[in-house]
Amino acid sequence: MKEVKEDAIKRWHVIYTKSKWEKKVDGLLMQKGFESWCPVQKRERQWSDRKKIIEEPLFRSYVFIKASKADHSKILSTIGVVNFLYFERKPAIIRDNEIEEIRKYLGLSNTSIQVVDMANIPAQSKVSINQGLFMGQRGEVVKSGKKSVFVRLESINMMMIVEFKTEEVSLR
Repeated sequence: MKEVKEDAIKRWHVIYTKSKWEKKVDGLLMQKGFESWCPVQKRERQWSDRKKIIEEPLFRSYVFIKASKADHSKILSTIGVVNFLYFERKPAIIRDNEIEEIRKYLGLSNTSIQVVDMANIPAQSKVSINQGLFMGQRGEVVKSGKKSVFVRLESINMMMIVEFKTEEVSLR
């Protein structure tokens, strides 16, 4: 049985890009042979003379990349890449299931995700999701209203704002 070195294991990381370079960096990384992903969602934008549907990045200045530690210098040498996102003094690692959940949710019709920086928002209640795509998931409620629950994704210190009916969420 072959032993796999820790430096060779490919995991999902988050890289920080120059402003408005997310899609360009994603393309450049794919050209270098990396598995990268810049999640986008369609938004309607109003100009003075017309409306247009555009694809805009879900996470501003962030791109996900599946890479090993050995790949880091090649990634950092890519035009538009600023640095890896660090969490607790280590490169942030995103679990495969979190990437898949975001992909599934973005694949649903008529979905909209808003992303808010968690830096200044205090944590409150812990909840479990009882129904729907996120069933079985747990998270911290940062804020709740009649229809919305703000759920924190701990690995990148960001949150997804997803609308849940009150019966779909329970305190744990």
